[in-house]
Amino acid sequence: MSNVMQETGWAKINLALHVRARRRDGYHEIETLFAFVDGGDGIVAELAEANSLTIVGEFADGLSAGADNLVLQVLTLLRARYGAERVPPLAVMLTKRLPVAAGIGGGSADAAAMARLVRTHFLPELGDAVLARIISPLGADIAACVTSATCLGVGVGEELSAVPELPLDGTPVLLVNPRQPVATGPVFAAWDGIDRGELFGDPAGRAQLLAARNDLQRPATAQCPAIADVLLELGALRPWLARMSGSGATCFALFDSAAERDAAAVSLAQSHPQWWQMAAALR
Repeated sequence: MSNVMQETGWAKINLALHVRARRRDGYHEIETLFAFVDGGDGIVAELAEANSLTIVGEFADGLSAGADNLVLQVLTLLRARYGAERVPPLAVMLTKRLPVAAGIGGGSADAAAMARLVRTHFLPELGDAVLARIISPLGADIAACVTSATCLGVGVGEELSAVPELPLDGTPVLLVNPRQPVATGPVFAAWDGIDRGELFGDPAGRAQLLAARNDLQRPATAQCPAIADVLLELGALRPWLARMSGSGATCFALFDSAAERDAAAVSLAQSHPQWWQMAAALR
């Protein structure tokens, strides 16, 4: 085993997100198509005398590195379940490359990355499904983030199934955020309560994805009007799909070629240099 252990918290996007109903427990029934980007936050860990977390990177400011951080919660949970003899204490450094409160996974992606790191080095017998089941109580998106592959999520997003009819691996994607955080709770609370129908009927395809929607886009834009500006600018760059991810404020655009994506990234950097962006591909 190497002294230094590394993992990536891959950025999550919701290619579509249909809200179907409010639940009595405060959550919402949703149908969402998760996809993951081949870029994200970085985790590096080393054996230590006690668990610790250091957060660095562009978006580290204001984040707690204490026991309430999901990265440490996952490590604590796995050590408690499997014993300190199997899962030793670790000194962890989290590099925050992704904006916070941005609709692209954030803490869930980092938590899943921590779980995969522990699994790789100390608990290799655990499959994705078992690992997801253990840590999913910490957050609705965490189960999808464990595998970090395109999948359909229902329930509150934790009931997952493959979507083989929609092969998207390698699709060029551009993520854009106006550097304005958007809180998930108020956006869901502002959903108008109208069930506008299921995400997919027959096997999914590009046409059905184009016909889908993000039901949180309207309430998120009311909270953060810059989302409308980002989507307008992305749409003008002629992707085959542009939409908001999750509860915002990050938006994404899918292109047919890396050259088109890269040209769009250059154009956007010139017209809106203050916006954060990531040019990547879907995993």
